Amino acid sequence: MAQRLRVHIQGIVQGVGFRPFIYQLANRHRLNGYVTNTPRGVELEVEGEQEALHHFLKELPVSAPPLARITEITTEKLPAAVYTAFEIKSSAEGEERAALISPDTATCADCLSELFDQQDRRYLYPFLNCTNCGPRYTIINNIPYDRPKTSMASFIMCDDCAGEYRDPLDRRFHAQPNGCWACGPRAWLTDREGEDLGVADPISEAAKYLSQGAIVAVKGLGGFHLAVDASQNEAVKLLRQRKGREEKPLALMSYSLEQIERYGLVGEEERQLLTSPERPIVIVPKRPGNSIASEVAPRNRYFGVMLPYTPLHHLLLSHPFLALVMTSGNISEEPIAIDNLEAVGRLGDMADFFLFHDRDILLRSDDSILRVVTGRPRQLRRSRGYVPVPIFLRKPLAGVLALGGELKGTICLTKENRAFVGQHLGDLENLETLEFLEQTVRHLRRILEVSPRLLVHDLHPDYLTTQVALAQDELPTLAVQHHHAHVVSCMAEHGLEGKVLGLALDGTGYGDDGCIWGGEILVADERNYERVAHFDYVPMPGGAAAIKEPWRMAVAYLWAGLGEEIFQQDLQVLQSWDRDQIAVLIQMMRRGFNSPLTSSCGRLFDAVAALIGVRDRIAYEGQAAIELEQCMEPTTDKYHYTFKEVEGRMLLSATSIFTQVFDDVVSGVAPELVSGKFHQTLVAMFADACLHLCKLHGLNRVVCSGGVFQNVFLLENLEDRLEASGLEVYTPQLIPANDGCISLGQAVIGAASIEE
Repeated sequence: MAQRLRVHIQGIVQGVGFRPFIYQLANRHRLNGYVTNTPRGVELEVEGEQEALHHFLKELPVSAPPLARITEITTEKLPAAVYTAFEIKSSAEGEERAALISPDTATCADCLSELFDQQDRRYLYPFLNCTNCGPRYTIINNIPYDRPKTSMASFIMCDDCAGEYRDPLDRRFHAQPNGCWACGPRAWLTDREGEDLGVADPISEAAKYLSQGAIVAVKGLGGFHLAVDASQNEAVKLLRQRKGREEKPLALMSYSLEQIERYGLVGEEERQLLTSPERPIVIVPKRPGNSIASEVAPRNRYFGVMLPYTPLHHLLLSHPFLALVMTSGNISEEPIAIDNLEAVGRLGDMADFFLFHDRDILLRSDDSILRVVTGRPRQLRRSRGYVPVPIFLRKPLAGVLALGGELKGTICLTKENRAFVGQHLGDLENLETLEFLEQTVRHLRRILEVSPRLLVHDLHPDYLTTQVALAQDELPTLAVQHHHAHVVSCMAEHGLEGKVLGLALDGTGYGDDGCIWGGEILVADERNYERVAHFDYVPMPGGAAAIKEPWRMAVAYLWAGLGEEIFQQDLQVLQSWDRDQIAVLIQMMRRGFNSPLTSSCGRLFDAVAALIGVRDRIAYEGQAAIELEQCMEPTTDKYHYTFKEVEGRMLLSATSIFTQVFDDVVSGVAPELVSGKFHQTLVAMFADACLHLCKLHGLNRVVCSGGVFQNVFLLENLEDRLEASGLEVYTPQLIPANDGCISLGQAVIGAASIEE
């Protein structure tokens, strides 16, 4: 006897071939009914014999398309109807939107096969795609995800493409970016002024210029790359000069894994990441004796590598390059360029040529960056390929909009049991990045149809995000302490409830006492926190200047630990710093002028790096700490460390550790061994402090967050020590440990305040 079921499916189920999958599954089980996209996901009705319905529902979640992600399936029984076939209906609108949008995904194997098949009508077509791959988030303007609501709306499909688009049995059924040579987007090559060169094969011509040492701006999925042949040192050096990126490592793209393995050491976990549909940049060790230009990643043991993720990239990299530098198309600290005219204006002084196309990018999205630590992928920059997949929370929350911090900016919107952390914005220190933030907020609010009840921002009064929040009058605001947000972000990722011991280590975070925090241990939950331990305070002479010039922090720690007299001694270690400048810094610190107090772990790393001669000045954020870790030689030695109680809190003496580092340097201990002892000391000190505080407060869960935990040695060894002591340790994986996670923590804290 026939039965009818109505089924609602939520998750990433639009634009991923889900409706044709249901159509084929229903026909295979001889069921009638319909399937349609709705603002909440996918709705279908199936009618047939009970056993057939049972097998249909059992097979549905396990056989779903490769890009689908089902989060919920609900069914209800209905009276039998009189369906005579199974059909795919047009998308439904007009109700609350809860559908999840698929991220942009790399070209699938089927499309790649067509791309290089001389018999295929899409042979060498740089924009082919199907329901299993291609652009999604960066071309969508609204939902349901249908072609008129994307940047493909202006491209009218030819008869062949339209036939594929309408055929439920075709791989391109309702593939919204579908197109071909006859009807889809096109590419062309211009000079630096944007004048079309009129070449028949713009990609091959671009490859020719790259091989001659030229810089080519290449329009991709989420924005422009600046490309140059990675084997030509002078060309890479020229790119650095034009871009204003002195030493920060540049990303590499190669055609195949085999090519990457010629210059990088790729483990199995890295291999899986590199070939995943997300196609992130993956950090891998350099292979000794590699032929990549030294200017790509100077004074660094690692490369950031990726594989092509669009047909255009595949065609460009199919030319005889070992690798191309593919760095973000922007001036350092500005957002990546996405519009053709904008690119000419912003990148014309950097690029010799432009490889354009006419499929508009509606929302910029940088490449994501991951690294494998303790056998698990860790996000360093969460963007293309991962956004807008939400972080699933342990319970539904009130709608909150959080604006994040200042560095590594992201925004976060909560809706029900999902937190939508937006793509990497960059450092929110200029008007262009602020406009990008506001555009991202508008875009996510529109496609998620979220009406937040609260706007959350960082406690720091000078952050642009704070000023934006306080300048608007649409929503009430809440200021959240930076390190509380760090801890709660990791709690949210792991679904933790109740109090934890939170270890928050980074460079800068405004404390509720007006000082700059960064070496903190908190007892925290989603509502409150108590600062139970921290590094002792030292001045930051010159404020933000001390971040860019680590030698200033070395002077500050010496002044705090050994007094002014130490600078009167004729010591070799002090000879590289100008005596007059040291005197000025001492005057500033003595008077408290432009010398805010800091407990920052990041600044301690900077000071040690400067003292042992690794880095006096930095060209990018975290450079001194990165190079300090990379110069380290393994040792079991460590410095003596002390704890003392001050005003009910445990004070960790960073100053005493630094003075011991100074003694070693004066005694001629090799910098590599000093770095090793310093790292071992931090592991031992934080492990002992966490054990003591967990016993004191009756806790057994330790949460670690903050940019310092991008230090692989510290993360691996501290996690091992704490777990060996019987504690549960939670560290960021789905979101970055750096300030890219701050907006998630802010949003969860904000939602908890509404509940309260």
